[in-house]
Amino acid sequence: MMTREQAIEKVSEYYHRGQFIHELSQRVAIRSESQIPDGYPALAQYLTEQVIPYLCEMGFQCDILPNPASENPSAWPFLLAERIEDPDAITLLTYGHGDVVRGYDTQWQEGLNPWQLTVDGDFLYGRGTADNKGQHTINLAALRTVLETRGHLGFNVKVLFEMGEEAGSPGLAEFCRLHRSRLAADLFIASDGPRAAALHPTVFLGSRGSLNFDMRVRLRDGAHHSGNWGGLLVNAGTRLMHAWSTLIDAQGRILVPGLLPSSLPESVRRAVQDVPVGQGENDPKICTAWGEPGLTPAERVFGWNTLEILACKAGNPDAPANAIPGEASLHAQIRYVVGSDSNNFLKTIREHLAASGFDDVVVEASGVVQMEATRLEPEDPWVHWALSSIEQSTGKTAILLPNLGGSLPNDCFANTLGLPTVWIPHSYPACLQHGPNEHMLGSVALESLQLMTGIFWDLGAQGQLVREQRL
Repeated sequence: MMTREQAIEKVSEYYHRGQFIHELSQRVAIRSESQIPDGYPALAQYLTEQVIPYLCEMGFQCDILPNPASENPSAWPFLLAERIEDPDAITLLTYGHGDVVRGYDTQWQEGLNPWQLTVDGDFLYGRGTADNKGQHTINLAALRTVLETRGHLGFNVKVLFEMGEEAGSPGLAEFCRLHRSRLAADLFIASDGPRAAALHPTVFLGSRGSLNFDMRVRLRDGAHHSGNWGGLLVNAGTRLMHAWSTLIDAQGRILVPGLLPSSLPESVRRAVQDVPVGQGENDPKICTAWGEPGLTPAERVFGWNTLEILACKAGNPDAPANAIPGEASLHAQIRYVVGSDSNNFLKTIREHLAASGFDDVVVEASGVVQMEATRLEPEDPWVHWALSSIEQSTGKTAILLPNLGGSLPNDCFANTLGLPTVWIPHSYPACLQHGPNEHMLGSVALESLQLMTGIFWDLGAQGQLVREQRL
């Protein structure tokens, strides 16, 4: 009888023989940019050429389904695949996205091409290596390894691929509602986002929510000469900056109570008390005096809300003129945790600005779809099971994050489908995932292949028992 250890040895050989690099290089080569219509044809290509053949070899039934949020059939399709070994067995839903952000081809360092996997020591460069092609390549390879080693998985699997995550996951929530019965499962496990640090296997149980919005002041058409009209005309840029300063102070502390969470639970404090933040070799230096006072860096990222300006404009920044701008705007974002009044954020901001004398400031939602905050209870049996499995495979105690600092469409799985959600990321904080020189670390990829093989092996052996513990 083949053993767990043999399965992990087998997946290690898969990496050392170069098969992982070969498969990932084929996937990186497809320019599946979901943010621009020019990239739409490659979205289906990624599914039909890379994912479906791989899954079919493992006995999956695969369907490409249209996006309910788009009238363009080539825009952001979904793949739903199923491998049912026993209708009474435990069922896993896993997820990945094959789309990527723009390549920014000319901005990569010399010798690198976003659409060609380049290996430089431990660095695996290419668009999608970290987000998300490398991560789902690991999970699919681990599934295949368990199947080949054991002869069966010991559980049912449903695989959901979306091709519009980098465009804000348009249609995902509606898709999950429409296909709720087909997506029914006992457990959700997927991989996206970074580990807490490269050397530390990590589990997170949800994500912070995110809401992007615009603030605009429009006082008059055009701009007027600052010599002739200075001191006589209200400056839209000045008004906007002062309006913003009523929301957040000069040290990054949010000043409006309605934009903050109700509390920082003690269970969250305990979970993140030893989480390293900003300690990686390539991490930017953090400012310990920025943000909510009295919180540790980990508590600010994983347990609190943040308010950020992402872009702002008044006049012509590239060629300033001696003129008073008649309008100004900024694009902002609030990241928030469970326990926030997210449905009323914009209402709260409008009412606060009006009460502060800034009724000339318009506030509107903008950009990507709002993602809600989610968090699985850290004491859930699935959490203890996953941490134990990872420790057995790696000899390391995994870091447990109540939620990711960033945002993922986890509310579709946790809320719409009602599943316990366990995320096991295979990237690291300095991976440059949305910019030039995106990369994955080979050492992390190898360890992740090993621990995911252990996860899927243990799910087949122990999943039924864990499910009964939750009842």
